[in-house]
Amino acid sequence: MASAATAPPPPASLRRIVAASLIGTTIEWYDFFLYGSAAALVFNKLFFPNTDPLVGTLLSFLTYAVGFAARPIGALVFGHFGDKLGRKKLLVLSLLMMGGATFAIGLLPTYDTVGLAAPVLLTVLRLVQGFALGGEWGGAVLLVSEHGDAKRRGFWASWPQTGAPAGQLLATGVLSLLTALISDSAFTSWGWRIPFLLSGVLVMVGLWIRLSVDESPVFKEALARAEARKATQGDVSEKTPLVAVLRHHWRDVLVAIGARMAENISYYVITAFILVYATTSAGVSKQTALNAVLIASAVHFAVIPAWGALSDRLGRRPVYLFGAAGVGLWMFPFFSLIDTGSFGNLLLAVTVGLVLHGAMYAPQAAFFSEMFATRMRYSGASIGAQFASVAAGAPAPLIATALFMDYDSSTPIALYVIAAALLTLIAVGVAKETRHRDLSHIAEDGAADEKSTAARTADARTA
Repeated sequence: MASAATAPPPPASLRRIVAASLIGTTIEWYDFFLYGSAAALVFNKLFFPNTDPLVGTLLSFLTYAVGFAARPIGALVFGHFGDKLGRKKLLVLSLLMMGGATFAIGLLPTYDTVGLAAPVLLTVLRLVQGFALGGEWGGAVLLVSEHGDAKRRGFWASWPQTGAPAGQLLATGVLSLLTALISDSAFTSWGWRIPFLLSGVLVMVGLWIRLSVDESPVFKEALARAEARKATQGDVSEKTPLVAVLRHHWRDVLVAIGARMAENISYYVITAFILVYATTSAGVSKQTALNAVLIASAVHFAVIPAWGALSDRLGRRPVYLFGAAGVGLWMFPFFSLIDTGSFGNLLLAVTVGLVLHGAMYAPQAAFFSEMFATRMRYSGASIGAQFASVAAGAPAPLIATALFMDYDSSTPIALYVIAAALLTLIAVGVAKETRHRDLSHIAEDGAADEKSTAARTADARTA
C-alpha cells in the first residue's frame, strides 16, 4: 500500500514527469552518441590525421572511451548529492554540464590548427560529458519510478530509457541529413560542427521542461523520516550513501554490473562499431550505414515501452533473460547479414539486434530502482549502472576494432558479445524478482520492510 506521500500522481502529472525525464535523457544521449558517431566518421581525420586510418579510428574511439571512464565518478558525485539533496536539482546540473561540453566541442580547433592541443581539449570535454551522463541516468529513471506505483512501474520507467534510442535517432538523423546535403569535404571541413552547436538550443528546451516538475514524493517522504529520527534521537550523523550502499546493497550492485555487461557491449557493437565494420569490411557507404542505424533506432524506441509493460506482467528477470540470450544467439547471423553488403540485410541485422537489446534495457530502470532503499537509491542504481559502463560500453568499440584489425574476421567479435551475454545470464539468473516491491518500503538491508500487513493496512486507512 502506498502512503499519502507516495500515492501515485494524477495521469496528467505523471505524463509531465515522464516527458521531463525523457526529453532530458534524449538530449544527453544525443550529445553522447553524437560524439560516438563523429568518432567513427571524422574525428580520426580531424584530430589524429598522421596515422593509419584504422589506427586513427582506434585512437578516436579511445577518446570516446574516456567519457565512460568519467561516468563512475559522475555516478558517485551525483548519486551522493542526489540522495542528500534530491533528484531534480542534480538533473538540472547534469543537463547544463552535458550541453555546455557538447556545444564547446562544436567550437574546437582541429589538429591542423593547434596541433596536439586539439585532441587534448577534445578529451577534456569528453570527460565532462561522461561525468554529466554518469549522474543523469540514475536521477532520470528514479524521478519517474518514485512518482508511480508498482503496477505499471516497468512501463513508465522504461520511457526515460527510450531517451537512448531517441538520442541515437536524433544524432544519427542530423548526421545523415548533413552527409546527404553537403559533400564529404564540406562535412569534414565544417559540417560536422553543426550537430554539436545544435545542442545549445536543445538544452534550453530541456531545461525549461525539467524545471517544471516536482521533486520525487518518495524521496521527500524518506527525507522527512530521516529528519524526524534526527530530531528525536539527537544529532545522529547519517552514513554517506556510498558507505550505506556498499554495506547493505553490495550484492545488488554486483547484480546490476553483471546485468549491464551484455546490454552495454551489444549496444555499442551494434550502433557504433557497425559504422566501422560495414564501411570497411562489407563495402557499404557511410550514408547507407547511417540510414540503417537511423531506421533501427526508431524501431528500438517503439519497442522499449512494450518490453517495459511486459516486465510488469511477467517480471523483470524473465524479460531481461530473454534479451540477453537473444543478443548472444543473434551475433553470428548479425555479422553474416552485414557481410552480404545488402541494405535490407544490414537493416534486418541492426533492427533485430536492437529489439533484443530493448528486452534488457526496458526493464532495467525499474529493476535497478527496486533493488535499493530510497536514501541510497540514486547512489546504488548509478554506481551499478555506470561502473559497468567502464568494463562494458567503454572498451566495446575499442575491443571490437582491435579484434577486427588482428583477425580480419567478425568471429572473435561475435564471441566477445556472446561471452558478455553469458555473464548477464548468470547475474540476472541469481537475482531476486523485484516487480512487486514498494519503493517506500525497502529497508536498508535490501529486504522488504518488516512492517506487518495489519500495520500497512492501518497506514493506508490513515492516508
